[in-house]
Formats: sequence, structure tokens, C-alpha cells
Amino acid sequence: MSERPARPSRPSGSGRPGGRSGSGRPGGGSGGRPGGRSGGRSGGGRPGDRSGGRERDERGPRAPRTEAERRAAEVKARRAPRTPRDPAEEAARIEARTVEEWIDEGSVRSEAEAATARAVRDDQRTADAADRVDPDVAHEVVDAVGERRADRLMERLAAAASALDRDRYDEARRLVTPLVRELPGVAAVHEVSGLTNYRLGRWKQAVTSLEAALALRSDVTLLPVLADSYRALRRWSDVDRVWTRVKAASPTHEVMSEARIVVAGSLADRGEIKQAIALLEDAGAAPKRVRDHHLRQWYALGDLYDRAGDTVAATRWFRAVAQRDPDFVDVSDRLRALGR
Repeated sequence: MSERPARPSRPSGSGRPGGRSGSGRPGGGSGGRPGGRSGGRSGGGRPGDRSGGRERDERGPRAPRTEAERRAAEVKARRAPRTPRDPAEEAARIEARTVEEWIDEGSVRSEAEAATARAVRDDQRTADAADRVDPDVAHEVVDAVGERRADRLMERLAAAASALDRDRYDEARRLVTPLVRELPGVAAVHEVSGLTNYRLGRWKQAVTSLEAALALRSDVTLLPVLADSYRALRRWSDVDRVWTRVKAASPTHEVMSEARIVVAGSLADRGEIKQAIALLEDAGAAPKRVRDHHLRQWYALGDLYDRAGDTVAATRWFRAVAQRDPDFVDVSDRLRALGR
């Protein structure tokens, strides 16, 4: 059977996994460097200078050693002694002084506008990431790495999910793979990774990621994808185990139908086509309202009957699909191949 169940790819979550708490930094301390110094030398002067400055020279003033010093000394000697200043008058004079300061308003305005624009972009980017990631998942990411790092990682997770939605699987895988290492306790990251690898036909990687996602958070909608990955690896006992798990969960009709299609396909792969047909026909009655998962199940029945050599039954099921959606997969080609 060539058709595999389509899966949604938006990160979602119903509860917090066992993510790491705190800042996410192993053995993080109070914020300084390990064994960091206090910031400088213990004294303010040279080594061995306890007073913090040079020792006072008690030998009296020395003679000028340069021409400039000599002239300065002559001027100082001719100048009359200065009248001592009144501290109160000096303070009042300083307070009354006005200092003109010219500001290039154009430059300042442009810098302020640029800073505001950057802040708006940063806020919008953070808001966009938060909007595209389920709130529970956002809490998990913050719990794992802290708020500063969480915004950037949520952006990447949202971008990976968006790429998956747009069938850009290589891009999605490139974006999500580093997140698996950075956020090992976030189920949504493993979910996106698993669905991406599933779409790329990387079955072992898909199984690893989907199993990790399900270990962190129970999500029955992932079980048909996991079962189909097991089927691709011919791990029949694991397919059967997942099928038992799906039936016990009593999921929606769509999830049950997807799982049933996968299990029927695995039975056919094992050469048990009659059992596969029986599994699908038990739920193949026409409903009052036909949905996509009904068409998928009917198409699978047509494919199984075609493989079994029953062209009449195959035509009947393919025709039931084509009457409701002639563009469904390759149903028109299948009918032409059967001469119908």
C-alpha cells in the first residue's frame, strides 16, 4: 500500500514534560566567573606601596629642570598672592553659571527611532513565536532553558513546524535537529522531528523521535505514524503492539481509521491479504457524511482487492472514492488501469 497517513505538524502539548528546571545551565552559580577575582589589585598603587601613593619628598622644592618649568617659576614669583576665595560665594557663582549644550536633534531622533523599531521588531518576533507555539510547549521551553534563550528556540521550533506544514521536509529537519539536542525534555520537538523524518522516509530516526515524544507525553494521534514507521522497518510485533494500544485508547474515528489502514497494510506485507481486507471491510460501510479518512480507507480496500486479483471489488471501492473526489491520490489512474 503506497498511501501513508497524513499527519498534522503544529507543535502541541497537553502538559509539561519532565523538563529541567532553572536556567538550564549545569551547575550554574551566582552569575560570576568560576573562581573569579574581585576585579583588581588589592592596593591602589605599586606593589609594596602600602600608602597607595608616592612617599612625600621632604627635601624641599626642586629646581626647574626644563626651560618651560623655569619660565613658569618666574611668572609665579612675580605674581601677587591671590586673595583667598569665600567658599559660599564660589558655590553661588558656580550654581549661577549656565552651560549651553547643543544637541543634534536629527541624529538623536534617528537613533531613537531606530532603537524603537528594533525593539518593536524584537517584541513582534517574540510574539509571533509565542503565537505559533502551543502555550504549554512555550512553558516547557522556558522551564528548560530560561526566558532569554527560550524566545530564540521557540522561533526555530515554529519555523521547523511551518516548514513541515509546507512540505519543506529537508528545511524542517535542518531546523529541528539542533533543537532535539538542546530541548531533549520537550515532547513537541521530538514530535516535529519524528514527523519530519517520517516524511523523508528516515524510518529509524522517525521511530526514535516518535518514541521519545510519546514517552514524554501521551498522544494517541502519533501512534498511527509510529506504527507505519515500524511497518516500513518490518517490525511486525511492534506494529501489532501499537495497534493494541490504539484500540485501548478509543481515539477519534480518524485516528482509528489511520491505524487500521497501517495495520492492514502490514498484514498484506506479511502475505495475509484476506485478514487485511477483513480488517478494513469491518469498518467500510458508507457513513452518512463521508470524510477524508473514509476515502483513504476505501482506497486502501481497492488497493488490497487489486493485489488479491479481485478486479471487480477493486473497481467498486476505487469508484466509490472517485465519485466523491476524482482527484484523490491516483484513483482515476487506478480505474483506467483496471479498464473502467
